[in-house]
Amino acid sequence: MAGTVIESRSIDVIPGTERHGSPMNQFTLWLGANLQITAIVDGSLAVVFGADAIWAIIGLLIGNCAGGVVMALHSAQGPRLGLPQMISSRAQFGVYGAVIPLLFVILMYLGFTATGTVLAGQAINAFLHVDAPAIGIVIFIAVVAVIAIVGYNLIHKVGRVASILGIVGFGYLAIRLFTTHDVPAAFANPSFEFVTFLLSIALGAGWQLTYGPYVADYSRYLPEETPEKAVFWATWAGSVVGSQVSMTFGVAVAAVAGDAFLKSQVGWLGGLAGPAVVAALIYLVIVIGKLTVTCLNAYGSFMCATTITTAVSGRQRVSGTTRIAFILTMLVLSMFIALWGSADFLDNFKNFVLLLLMVFTPWSAINLTDYYLVSREKVDRPALYEPDGRYGRWNAAALTTYFVGVIVQIPFLAQSLYTGPLTEMLGGADISWIVGLVVPSVMFYLWGSRTNVAPAAMVPMPGVVTSATPNDDLTGSARARGGR
Repeated sequence: MAGTVIESRSIDVIPGTERHGSPMNQFTLWLGANLQITAIVDGSLAVVFGADAIWAIIGLLIGNCAGGVVMALHSAQGPRLGLPQMISSRAQFGVYGAVIPLLFVILMYLGFTATGTVLAGQAINAFLHVDAPAIGIVIFIAVVAVIAIVGYNLIHKVGRVASILGIVGFGYLAIRLFTTHDVPAAFANPSFEFVTFLLSIALGAGWQLTYGPYVADYSRYLPEETPEKAVFWATWAGSVVGSQVSMTFGVAVAAVAGDAFLKSQVGWLGGLAGPAVVAALIYLVIVIGKLTVTCLNAYGSFMCATTITTAVSGRQRVSGTTRIAFILTMLVLSMFIALWGSADFLDNFKNFVLLLLMVFTPWSAINLTDYYLVSREKVDRPALYEPDGRYGRWNAAALTTYFVGVIVQIPFLAQSLYTGPLTEMLGGADISWIVGLVVPSVMFYLWGSRTNVAPAAMVPMPGVVTSATPNDDLTGSARARGGR
């Protein structure tokens, strides 16, 4: 990729000559991706739906820390495999079977891009002093398209800028909040309620877990020798710190603003900023914060769509034109969803996040259990592109476990459209995400261990040297690596 403006790689293995970066890049990317308004809204939901402010912060912290572990374990796969996240699912689900969770992932990208675009569009309109929602939404989608098409390096650069601006911008807003509102009074006389406390945990965990399907997309260019522990902790720290700071701020805002914040999240923050010039700068901070995570969604959607189409074609990469077409198609669809779905944004977003947990936690459980416990980090990379190869077309163990993992959560759901019978027995507490992690993990470990087809050592792609040193022995998974 060196020497070119637009990234040329897609789902193919990244060779050693193009590996670059350090774990700190993961920290700044995920910090910037989470210091943004949607995370603030997510944190406010805990208070909006009944949690005490202090206990909401504690619950969100527990959820972010726990979900962040799962998310960061996916990130640690990137340097070792040199592949985007979802194509590694072929090792568990089969080349064709991996398409099933991929379809849900694409729906996730559409949903998150659309909901984030609503808020970014509002900020752009406020900055430009225009009223038509379509103006801000279209401008934002156009900028996202350019960044996502240029690709990996530019996305990381935007993440670094967003992390700095997020710290400054939201730090200023926090100071304004404490100096213009009686925040301590909103936290006085805390009361604990088990159901809303678990809702807070679920909101934090759900936020982190939904990053799983694309997190390795942004660590796969790191040198193969990069210590896994370093990648894990840099990713975990960036994501958890960024999310918790934003969500804590959201809790405080919801605690003091109430309905005023619900009516216009972007407008309320602009008013909090004070003078018009400062408010305009805050609107830009909101837009840039949304740029990072929305570019992740657009870029990830291309990876997923490519993984689906190449499962049938057997190709290992696609042309630049196809790459651009996938990105633009996803963004145009998200744009229309954003224009259509602006009303009742807050409630719809809550339900969307919690519903996503139901389909993504079993996938994460299976992927991580296989990679770290069953296959033990040994993958036949050429077979990931061969329907009749080692991993086959469909894997009954993974697919059955996946559907069981989804179904077993239903009695524990606490959704606006459906509340499971066991949830009612628990007083309305939603623990479906915990069930969705534990049951598939145990089930696949027992079943997958018996049907394990992993090679004895990591199998490289023919003609592709993934280590920075061409003379390294790439055939043995037991090769010494830092941090192990």
